[in-house]
Amino acid sequence: MGVPHSKKILVTGHRGMVGSAVCRHLADTDNEVLTATRDALDLTKPNATEAYFDTNRPEIVIFASAKVGGILANDTYPVEFLTENLTMAVNTIGAAYRHGVKRFLFLGSTCIYPRDCPQPITEASLLSGPLEPTNEAYALAKIAGLKLCQYYRRQHRVTYHSVMPTNLYGPGDNYHPEHSHVLPALIRRFHHAKQTGQPSVQLWGTGQPRREFLHVDDLADAILHLLSLESPPDWVNVGTGVDLTIRELAAIVADTVGYTGEIHTDPSRPDGTPVKCTDVTLLRECGWKHRINLQQGLENTYAAFCRELDAGKLRSA
Repeated sequence: MGVPHSKKILVTGHRGMVGSAVCRHLADTDNEVLTATRDALDLTKPNATEAYFDTNRPEIVIFASAKVGGILANDTYPVEFLTENLTMAVNTIGAAYRHGVKRFLFLGSTCIYPRDCPQPITEASLLSGPLEPTNEAYALAKIAGLKLCQYYRRQHRVTYHSVMPTNLYGPGDNYHPEHSHVLPALIRRFHHAKQTGQPSVQLWGTGQPRREFLHVDDLADAILHLLSLESPPDWVNVGTGVDLTIRELAAIVADTVGYTGEIHTDPSRPDGTPVKCTDVTLLRECGWKHRINLQQGLENTYAAFCRELDAGKLRSA
């Protein structure tokens, strides 16, 4: 894997799952890594963002800041998901350009693609149809950030580009009982059911939607690889190209946790997008492929969950 050398790199959202993974991967390089808590740098405030860039002068920015959540959170708070994510993107990309940043990597999401686009999803599917309604607000903000990077690159000849990761999991994930994504939610639910002796666990929806999952350490590796390329794509999918049903995922999680009860579904709850699997052809043409399979990654993630829980450091906000 190629990585930048002797650069001053700002990683926004460094306390999140993605940002912390990127920082772990940069720790053994000769780069200077800049981080800031929200108290020190609130990217929703343009003046504070400008002041930070003026003082610290990063050469590369990895934008991993986001307001994120699962189906319930996205569907309940669309105003916050749109405005906060859009404001952070506009403020940060603009401030970076005005303060001489030549390389900016924007972290998006495969939820930017249309709900019913052909599978597996290629980068060309962007803006080819309606979005999934339950996460439309978040997707619109991410699309705007991606396109803004593309426009800065085209108009001002700076290498501002984006990655579109599939569903992520790994150490440092958010395990909020209502607002987390599907995989951490399943880990928490099955762990609790095992600890309390519950005879069954219920899944939201039919269990039939198909999803693809990427370990966050693989994403961090891909990000640094793409930063090493002189001319990366404007945006590129980052995933494994392999999917499974939520019901199949639940069975693997239950086995990893050691839960032996029954698993039921609740069809009255929303399923979200029926199928979402990325085409990773472009990513492989860029010279990168994932290394961590789902079973290995789940074992690693559940071990991290138990350590974080025992230490009182489990993210659940």
